[in-house]
Amino acid sequence: MKIKRKAAILAMLLTAVILFSAGLVLAQEEDEEAGAEAKGTLTKEENDQNKTFIILGCVLAIGIAGISSAIGLALAGSSAVAVTAEKPELFSKCLILQVLPMTQSVYGLLTAILLMMGAGLLGGGDAQVSSLMGVGAIWIGLAVGLTGISAINQGMVASSSISAVGRNPEVASKGIIFTVMPETIAIFGLLVGILLMVGLGLL
Repeated sequence: MKIKRKAAILAMLLTAVILFSAGLVLAQEEDEEAGAEAKGTLTKEENDQNKTFIILGCVLAIGIAGISSAIGLALAGSSAVAVTAEKPELFSKCLILQVLPMTQSVYGLLTAILLMMGAGLLGGGDAQVSSLMGVGAIWIGLAVGLTGISAINQGMVASSSISAVGRNPEVASKGIIFTVMPETIAIFGLLVGILLMVGLGLL
């Protein structure tokens, strides 16, 4: 029930973010249509506004993926603590399984760093960020963040695998294979995000 409640809250937050970002995009398009220059160059205010969209994309990527990883780690960690309390010699095997849901937050962090580099937010550069790049960054962040929710399911599989290792330590390698499977969804999300960054000129 707690997981369903958290999932419902997360879904409501995502809906609010999507509606908010859509409002920002529409407002920006109206402003750019009204005050676009003949040369097509961006003013400092427009460039800064587009960079705020990049920042929002970074927040979505690491925020959603990070929360999901934290939940997955908690689910797996609870089982790991119970098993190691009775069989301390299984600590290393349980630790490997427990840490796997953390990788989604690594993907979110990598996405955020790449977006910041592309927008010139790292290294003190003054890169020109178009409205397409800014809006694209929001959707890239959502793609990586939403697929990162797979960390919760991965934590559930890891928890079951840890319990199985507690009964039979020889199934640890099989448990790792089962636990890694949900992560492939997050890898697909990261791949799409990187391809979009390349297509938009952020990389």
